[in-house]
Amino acid sequence: MDFPLGPRFQMAMAFAARVHTGQFRKGTTVPYLSHVLAVTATALENGAGEDVAIASLLHDAVEDGGGLPVLEEIRARFGPAVADLVLECTDALSVPKPPWRQRKEAYLAHLAEASDGARLIVLGDKLHNCRSLVRDLRACGPALWARFNAGPGETVWYYRSVVDILARRGRTPLLEELDAAVEELERAIPGA
Repeated sequence: MDFPLGPRFQMAMAFAARVHTGQFRKGTTVPYLSHVLAVTATALENGAGEDVAIASLLHDAVEDGGGLPVLEEIRARFGPAVADLVLECTDALSVPKPPWRQRKEAYLAHLAEASDGARLIVLGDKLHNCRSLVRDLRACGPALWARFNAGPGETVWYYRSVVDILARRGRTPLLEELDAAVEELERAIPGA
């Protein structure tokens, strides 16, 4: 990586902090910002340039922070390349969001055509989410599923589908990590 994380990245960190202020990981007291920072760290550790790093910080801003007006603000502040990456990673533009299964099926349908930058963000996002699920499942047991709109079977179906779709364009070390995390989730769920 031959670039500094400059003023645009710093502005994106502040923007992400503002958008996610008061948000927490479902059913926890963990600030939601920890998730976008983890996704961004994974992207940077796997070769992301500044636009992808910024989009990693903002990947949930549209679906969790206000829909299309937030996307247009991202476009104005950080440029069309970042906005397009965020859009590729977004599974809902409307508030309230459509039903869970409908959103996930639509998201999976366009994931096969995602850009390399969006694929990197999605891998970091799903890897962090899956690892968090495994950790929380071990701590909370089956009561964990009350936090979510999908149960254990649907959740495993979704993450397994992400792996299968992304694998069509070739396996990478990061995809292997996600695959292993999904297998660990499957083992942590009785009867999965």
